[in-house]
Amino acid sequence: MPLSVVILAAGQGKRMKSALAKVLQPLARRPLLKHVIETAQSLKPADIHVVYGHGGQAVPAAFADEPVTWVRQAQQLGTGHAVKQAMPGIADDHMVLVLYGDVPLIQRETLERLLAVADAKTLAVLTVMLQDPSGYGRILRDKRGRIRKIVEHKDASKTELRVRESNTGIIAAPARLLKKWLALLKNDNAQREYYLTDIAAIAAKERIQVAPLVAPTEHEVLGVNDKVQLAQVEAAYRQMKARELMLAGVTLIDPARLDVRGTVAVGSDVELDVNVVLEGKVILGNRVRIGSNCVLRDSEIGADTQVFPNCVIDRAIVGPSCNIGPFARLRPGAALARDVHIGNFVEVKNAKIGAGSKANHLTYLGDAVIGKDVNVGAGTITCNYDGVNKSQTHIEDGVFVGSGSMLVAPLRIGARATIGAGSTITEDVPADKLTLGRSRQVSVDSWKRPAKRDKG
Repeated sequence: MPLSVVILAAGQGKRMKSALAKVLQPLARRPLLKHVIETAQSLKPADIHVVYGHGGQAVPAAFADEPVTWVRQAQQLGTGHAVKQAMPGIADDHMVLVLYGDVPLIQRETLERLLAVADAKTLAVLTVMLQDPSGYGRILRDKRGRIRKIVEHKDASKTELRVRESNTGIIAAPARLLKKWLALLKNDNAQREYYLTDIAAIAAKERIQVAPLVAPTEHEVLGVNDKVQLAQVEAAYRQMKARELMLAGVTLIDPARLDVRGTVAVGSDVELDVNVVLEGKVILGNRVRIGSNCVLRDSEIGADTQVFPNCVIDRAIVGPSCNIGPFARLRPGAALARDVHIGNFVEVKNAKIGAGSKANHLTYLGDAVIGKDVNVGAGTITCNYDGVNKSQTHIEDGVFVGSGSMLVAPLRIGARATIGAGSTITEDVPADKLTLGRSRQVSVDSWKRPAKRDKG
């Protein structure tokens, strides 16, 4: 059967105590709803319908590029009412999967298993065994293990409250039957809402099989209602991502002190020290080692490269066998070839650096093209910005730049040239020459250092 996904994302999230809609709260620097949409898309459905309410147009606006259908729930009258809003846009011959915008860790594999249980005459319900099921609806089974009804916590009896198997709210149901069941829902309950969970009892009365599937882990069905739960889900997400990397062969010095906020592709024998943050799309080649307290964002690191502690690498490409840091910063547009050394307190922005070149100390290289085997001395700056325009510096192969040099762009330094230390270079430099750009040194015999006045 073709698949339609309905994601409920209309909750206000009062307990968040935030002006930001609940589904826009960040998990790993991305909105909660983004995680759910991506999981839904991985199932390759015919369509995805997102039901929104609180937050108004802020929720659709945050996902303007997503290929989903937005359905507004003007009044929040319960989960059954929310799903009902989306059903007119779903064909009767589809299977409907209901997800939640504040349950971000649900896994594709679990949903595939749930969809395998459902069919044209079966309602599949995802359940979970909780140590503390407080607040969750309880699953009540018959003698043959099938679900006969789901009772919400506030409507449950003392006996029913002792049941640990809990409702996640995630279901898979044939659209034709789901539409009929939703029309039969009533709001005669403690919340005065139309509960989606009540369709289980309706289906059972019609002798439609209500088949449970127990979620493999508790954390993937955790909902987020306040900042405490958001932090718990964040911790679970970190643990999940760390486990994925270790199973891929990565050595993590401390799995509890790693943040993955995107996708990571790794080669063999990669090692990550403590407090590493990986954001966006990060690619780490074979035998890459990342030191402690480093942030890598949308970057690629070549094989056998070592990044020493306290570096920031942002939208940069680093070739193989490089040494970076400590305390280095590679900004967007930095592209390093093989065996480049970027040392402590060196910043590189929008610059291409050729194989074997080095800038080991206290240097800024911006808007530059640097050839092979160039040595850039400590304290060197490419002066690329005049307050309005940015200009480029070209340094050809084999150049030696002495310490404390100011290279004022636009500028070209010829191959194998040497720049004397302390020079300010404002004109092109010929190849194979020593070039100096220093003012004449003067000592003033009559000068005396000012003396401080005696305060007494």
